[in-house]
Amino acid sequence: MRIKSFYLVILGCFICSAIQAQMQVSANNRYLTNRKNQPFFWLGDTDWELFHRLTREEVEQLLETRRQQGFNVIQAVALAEFNGIREPNRYGDVPLVNDDPTKLAITPGANPANAEQYDYWDHVDFVIKSAAKKGLYIGLLPTWGDKVTPKWGEGPVVFNPENAEVYGSTLAKRYKNQWNVIWILGGDRPAKYKSDREGQMKEYDQVPIWRAMAQGIQSVWGKEAFISYHPSGGSNSTSQQIHNEDWLDMNAFQSGHGAREAPAWDYVTRDLALTPPKPTLDMEPCYEDHPVNPWDGKWTRVRGYFTAYDVRARIYRGVFAGACGVTYGHHSIWQFVNPKLYKTINLGDTLITWQQAALAPGASQMQYLKNLMLSRPYFSRIADQSLILSNRGSTYLDVVSATRDEIGAYAMVYLPQNKPVTIDLSKISGQAKAIWWYDPRTGKATPGKTVKANDKQTFTPPAEGKDWVLVIDDASRQFKAPGKI
Repeated sequence: MRIKSFYLVILGCFICSAIQAQMQVSANNRYLTNRKNQPFFWLGDTDWELFHRLTREEVEQLLETRRQQGFNVIQAVALAEFNGIREPNRYGDVPLVNDDPTKLAITPGANPANAEQYDYWDHVDFVIKSAAKKGLYIGLLPTWGDKVTPKWGEGPVVFNPENAEVYGSTLAKRYKNQWNVIWILGGDRPAKYKSDREGQMKEYDQVPIWRAMAQGIQSVWGKEAFISYHPSGGSNSTSQQIHNEDWLDMNAFQSGHGAREAPAWDYVTRDLALTPPKPTLDMEPCYEDHPVNPWDGKWTRVRGYFTAYDVRARIYRGVFAGACGVTYGHHSIWQFVNPKLYKTINLGDTLITWQQAALAPGASQMQYLKNLMLSRPYFSRIADQSLILSNRGSTYLDVVSATRDEIGAYAMVYLPQNKPVTIDLSKISGQAKAIWWYDPRTGKATPGKTVKANDKQTFTPPAEGKDWVLVIDDASRQFKAPGKI
């Protein structure tokens, strides 16, 4: 009996290590740590149709590019948006038997050279394991929201609370040994909403379905499962609808593509003021090269597209407001534009292939934000707009945003326009202040003159470049140059 008990203990330890926390919320409930309890800045990439539209070779190409660009979370959908249940993937396979989420379409074997063996879920397995080899997390959406929300999207609606729980547990069992899987429910849909799509205004509450899916995941992984939720666009963050769900580890919002004016930084401030405190981030800011609001029937090329600058200006200010990271997106990547195989989505969509889009300027620039945030004490960072004594601005064009260490070891100020800024240096500790200008386009830090003062000082950014980050350090801390980890 003692021998049997010994082996049961060993088996239990093995299971616990296999389902260890993939990611955790920091002690102050504002930021994230990785599975080694190190600071983790969520730098996601939007790859919704990854499982559905790419071959193995293309998957490797994309993942390697994103690894080199510093991304660490690849967000992809198991039951994809574009008829993802009934339209086969690139290998001719569908995910479910008869649209039943309790029955995955699985065949014996997993040899990719044998079409009879290599099924849809073998391909999902391949993507997840390939990402793990490159040190990348997969932000796994079990389904796009149109499979849950009636009369909204292509569908079909196939989920109810009962089968959602079974489906959640099925996927959790399949990936219980994968260190790099984190869970994202939702999929461009609110958990609660009003709609007149059935001829009269009705209220819908899909929380029971999402809750059941989360319970299915947790029935296998327990509280070690890290679960977030991807909502629809606008100000309707998860914090407005499901903040108090005990399975929700991190809030998220989608500042989206409807206007350049979306104040992502205000959404962050709102979310972080809630109780109990939870981290938050913009899980879908404006996509690079996405037409600005192509849905009102009035789009022209004069209205234009979101540029790398638009992306930076929104993302930096959201992060400086206290977000625990961000998810970047490119409009040709999430749908994996391939004119030979698929139609583009919106009026005004360009025919930039996804391979070209993977090298877009904004995609390469996002790593500089992650490096900047990780190059200074991480968990003690707070937003503090009182640092700014000059005009802080009032619109998306000119709002200046500041963040600092809570004991004043450093401060960072994002300037969306190349204009002088006046800072209250008494907020930064030490008699001498080391000044840096950090270029968000290149990640290069240029030192300025050391300032020995604790009063207000005005700083003028370098002449070239539209946006800049001013970094002010307590010189006695002898930090490395901003962005150097």
